[in-house]
Parts: sequence; structure tokens; C-alpha cells
Amino acid sequence: MRVAELSKYSDSWIISNPDVLETDMTPLSPPLSLFVLVRALPAWLALSRAERRQIGGAALATLPEGLTFRQFDTEAFSAMCSDIWMIEGATPRSINTAMERLRDTPLFSVPYFEFVAILPALEDGWQAFEAEEAGV
Repeated sequence: MRVAELSKYSDSWIISNPDVLETDMTPLSPPLSLFVLVRALPAWLALSRAERRQIGGAALATLPEGLTFRQFDTEAFSAMCSDIWMIEGATPRSINTAMERLRDTPLFSVPYFEFVAILPALEDGWQAFEAEEAGV
């Protein structure tokens, strides 16, 4: 059973899926963060807010266990994209699985959103590099 729960403290969704085990890749330290810039399309904006919550929640419920999903609204501040989704996972495989599953949902198959850019990043990656170079 897949569960997507909205954190009561932020727009972070914590994905729980006990049916999925990640055994094929070593976890990253720090985790891989993916910043997905998307643009809401008129079909999404035409839906009621209740319909949007239902469709969005169902899409997030497809994501693998252990991911963190955060959503940032940008439409009031930028014409480039309407939202930035931050997906954080311990392995590249979990991020790949998340993106494949999202693409298979109505969010992108109807489509309700379009991708503007996908930016992978390692938080404080320079610190890990310096520690490795110093032999720490």
C-alpha cells in the first residue's frame, strides 16, 4: 500500500511504500535532490481545488518509499514556471522511478503540467568534495 502524507509543518510530502525495496544502488550521502520546474496548464487551472488535491495526492501515492517531495509556488514571482517540485531520494534509482511514475500519471498524461527544467543537485556537495580531497 502506498501512502503520501502531507507534513503538517510544510508542503513536504513523505512517501511511504513498504512494497518497494531499494537494493540495487548504494544510498548517496548527501541525498540527490531534483528540482523539477513545471508550468501548470489551463486544464489544471480549470479544475476545482478539491479535484487538484485528489489528482495530486493520487500521483504522489505512486512514488517509491523514502522520497521527500516538496512543492514551492512560484507563479506570483516568475513567468518561467508556476511551481518548483523538490524531490529528494537516497539513490539515483529512486529518483528515476519517481520521475517515470510521475510521467505516467494524469499530471503529465492529460496533461495538467509541462516540464520547464529538471535540475539535479547535491546539497553542500562542495563540502563532501573537500573532505574527500583532504582524506577525511
